[in-house]
Amino acid sequence: MGQPSSGPDARTDGTARRAPDEDAGEDATVLVIEDDPTLLSTLVYNLSRDGYRVLTASDGESGLAIARAESPGLDLVLLDVMLPGMSGFHVLRQMRSTLDVPVIMLTARGEEQDRIDGLELGADDYVVKPFALRELLARVRANVRRRAVPSARPPAVLFRGPIRIEPDRRRATVNDVELQLRPKEFGLLVTLAMEPGRVFGRQQLLDAIWGEEIIVDERTVDVHISWLRTKLNEAGIRQDMIRTVYGAGYRFVVPDAAERP
Repeated sequence: MGQPSSGPDARTDGTARRAPDEDAGEDATVLVIEDDPTLLSTLVYNLSRDGYRVLTASDGESGLAIARAESPGLDLVLLDVMLPGMSGFHVLRQMRSTLDVPVIMLTARGEEQDRIDGLELGADDYVVKPFALRELLARVRANVRRRAVPSARPPAVLFRGPIRIEPDRRRATVNDVELQLRPKEFGLLVTLAMEPGRVFGRQQLLDAIWGEEIIVDERTVDVHISWLRTKLNEAGIRQDMIRTVYGAGYRFVVPDAAERP
């Protein structure tokens, strides 16, 4: 539920005001899962106006079915939290088990715990209603562009102690047992592991993995790092290979005895 803001970034006809340098025609597919028909039609109109192919669903079950059917051609999902039947959080959990697609959560609930819950489940961004359409469209563009632009290629295989990382296959194993990592967790692992000992600031990690144009709170990094550490620990790694550098960020440390050629 909820409506876009009626502030300076929105027009009275429900469309976002274009900035002179905004690019239209992203040629990408966006799925909007939203049960408020007025908000849904507003989002469809503005996204279509910017050149996106827009798919819609008004409940979680049908939205999840469309996402699975459209993958891997789906570029972004706008997902409402307060859906009838299956909640947005449950939809996100199901998506993250099988799909690698950016998800922006839309919610009228601005409590910190709700944001943390969404991020821990693998949301890429979180927008609280009422929102300015121009800001939402900017976040959509940033996520779509980030997905489309390839990053610098890491080595085919990285060995870091007991961890074997295959970036191209998006696969990481500990003692030959595969880690079940969400996309952002895997991105953090690769980024940190490529340069052991280097301290990465939270903003650097956000820019590298979420994208420079995406507005995300720095605590997002802390949440994903915590989850990644838990999974490494559950895989049998007792030493903390991802160290917190207080006041600076994080660095990856490989125990000397565990280093492999």
